Amino acid sequence: MDARAPAATLLRSATDADVDRLVVLINAAYQVEKFFIAGDRTDAGDLRARMQRGEFLVLEPEPSVFAGCVFVSINGSDGFMGMLSVSPERQGQGIGTTLAIAAEDHCRSRGCTRMEIEVVNLRTELPPFYRRLGYEEAGERPFPDATRATRACHFVVMRKSIRTGEAAGRS
Repeated sequence: MDARAPAATLLRSATDADVDRLVVLINAAYQVEKFFIAGDRTDAGDLRARMQRGEFLVLEPEPSVFAGCVFVSINGSDGFMGMLSVSPERQGQGIGTTLAIAAEDHCRSRGCTRMEIEVVNLRTELPPFYRRLGYEEAGERPFPDATRATRACHFVVMRKSIRTGEAAGRS
C-alpha cells in the first residue's frame, strides 16, 4: 500500500453486501463528470453485473467506511482496472495511487503481465496521473454509453507492463 495511506486501513474484496455503499461512493466520486454525463455513474445492477466478471477492491479505514474502491478484472495475462473512486472528502491523500497499485498487485498475483485502464478524454487531469504511475497512451475506444453523454467523448486507453522479477528484466 501507499506509504501515505493509514496503516490500519483494510484493503479487501467487496461482497454483494457492499453494493449499496459502493454505489454511493462511486456516484459521489464521479460527480466531477456531471459536465458531460447525464445521471448517475452507476447503480446496484451495474455493479452486480461487473462483480460477475471481476471484483471491486475496497479501501476501508474503519468498518463500513469506504475511502475508495477500484474495479479489477482479468483476461488471460491482461489486467484491467476501472471505476477508480475516492471519497470526495478523502481526495488528495494518496488513496487513488494506493488503489491503483493495489489493483496492479492483485492482477500481477494472478499472472497478469500488463494492466489497462480507459479514461474519458474530457477528464484531462487523468492521463497525467496515470503517466506518473507508468501508464502510456495506447489508443482510443468509443464511449460505450453515448446516449448519456452530453458532449462528444471517447476513451483513451492506457497500458502498463506489470511484470515482476526476471519477467520484467529486473533481478
